[in-house]
Amino acid sequence: MGRYGVDEAVIPYNLNGESNWWHDINDSPLWQDRIFHILTALYGLVAVIALVQLVRIHLRVPEFGWTTQKVFHFLNFLVNGVRGIVFIFRRNVQDLHPEIVRHILLDMPSLVFFTTYALLVLFWAEIYYQARAESTDGLRPIFFTINVAVYSIQ
Repeated sequence: MGRYGVDEAVIPYNLNGESNWWHDINDSPLWQDRIFHILTALYGLVAVIALVQLVRIHLRVPEFGWTTQKVFHFLNFLVNGVRGIVFIFRRNVQDLHPEIVRHILLDMPSLVFFTTYALLVLFWAEIYYQARAESTDGLRPIFFTINVAVYSIQ
C-alpha cells in the first residue's frame, strides 16, 4: 500500500482544459440577470394565480368573510409577490441600510411561507376533525402558538 501526496489524490474536474460551464454562468452578470428574471416571472405567475383564486372564491361566497381558504390564497399571493419583488430588485435589496431591513425583507417571505403551509395543515385538520364529528376548538390556538414560537425564535 503506497502513500500518495495531496496532488495525486485530487481528481481534476476539468480534464480537457476547457472552461467549466458552471463557473462561466456563475461569473456572468448577463446569465445571472436572466436567471433572476425567470425566477421573478415564475414567482409573479404563482402570485397572480393565487390572487385570481382569492378573487374567484370571494366572488362566489362573499358572505363568509375571511375563511381559511381565502387567507391561504392571500398569504400565497403575499409570499410569492414579495419574493418576485426581491428577485427583480436584488441589487437594491443587497444595498439596503440598516442591515436589519435587508434581513427582514429576505427572511419574512420564508416565515410567511411557513405560516401559509401551517394554515394548510390547520385547514386539513379542521376537515378531518369535522368529518369525525369532533371539536375543532383547540386547533386554532395550537396554530397560533406554533406560529408565535417560530416567529419569536427567528
